[in-house]
Amino acid sequence: MWDFRGQSRPDFAEEPGAGQESVWDYPRPPIAEACARLVEVKDRDNVLARSTGSYRVKETASPPTFYLPPEDVRAELLVPIAGSSICEWKGQASYFALARDPSEPIAWVYSRPRPRFEKIRNYYAFYPGRIACFVDGERVEPQPGRFYGGWITSDVAGPFKGEPGTGHW
Repeated sequence: MWDFRGQSRPDFAEEPGAGQESVWDYPRPPIAEACARLVEVKDRDNVLARSTGSYRVKETASPPTFYLPPEDVRAELLVPIAGSSICEWKGQASYFALARDPSEPIAWVYSRPRPRFEKIRNYYAFYPGRIACFVDGERVEPQPGRFYGGWITSDVAGPFKGEPGTGHW
């Protein structure tokens, strides 16, 4: 089992290329860092969110998750849905679906995050496997596994939590 406590990158980690960062260099516990990159979320031809003021939450073994400020999200296109989950670091998340198709969650929000993550209070995070997400024009690939919401772009190297054989991480 991989020990996350400040050790160097494990042998099975991909070596990051030029302009890349390894998710194995991300901290545990996770951090939220300000991000000025253009982040967009689209539903078909409609822009659901657009921001240059997001936060990237980085945690060992996972691609970053982008949290967008509520003023940059067209919340009128979303509806709250039943269910919640607890993150040991961020607190309790509530979920949102598209108003036109409330069958599954596409976003989540921490309305009362733990103190360390107060900066992402009421910010929206989106599942790139359920809605089209872009960073600086690049279409994001979803983190493997239905539960995870990490955003895989060409500038991150894995392997990523959620891939087959990673349950022991």
